[in-house]
Amino acid sequence: MATSKKTRARAVSKRPKKKAAAKATTPAKKAAPGRKAASAKKAASAAKAPRSSALKSRKAPETLRLKSFTPSLTVHDLGKSLDFYTDALGFIVGEKWTDGDVLRGVMLKAGATELGLSQDDWKLGRDRKKGEGFRIWCDTAQDLDAIAARVRAAGFSLTDEPADHPAWGVRTFSVDDPDGFHLTIARDL
Repeated sequence: MATSKKTRARAVSKRPKKKAAAKATTPAKKAAPGRKAASAKKAASAAKAPRSSALKSRKAPETLRLKSFTPSLTVHDLGKSLDFYTDALGFIVGEKWTDGDVLRGVMLKAGATELGLSQDDWKLGRDRKKGEGFRIWCDTAQDLDAIAARVRAAGFSLTDEPADHPAWGVRTFSVDDPDGFHLTIARDL
């Protein structure tokens, strides 16, 4: 992937540069002889000057700003969990990790989000509890009742039926995956 980004960057840098369109200027705004007029980028950054003082007042140390957030769950039976997330909820498999012929993990996709699942290696014991005190909150613009019906049709039970929550401004339903991880699917009212 890094190679393709470098290649793309080189290709972009070899493109001929577009000449800026000549702008009509008033005599007071003409650039001094031998100097180029300020670029649109410089003008735009100058317009943002008040924002730079706000950046200086940020907390130190700087707060975390993420581009994405991808939880990964360790599960008892990867095949059973894979059926739940793909057949019942509608995730698609993005990547698979195997050890020989044995499936060890998957990266699932739903829209712009991802969720990792990995098979427990049992190093911490077979009675290790999963899912307690943990909830994944999922927002969608899709028909919530249709998704709930899909979950039921795949043979899974809802822990909370679809219901409106006007105080929160959402309609939700909840379901537990085969390992007890709690998921709440929500749509704005």
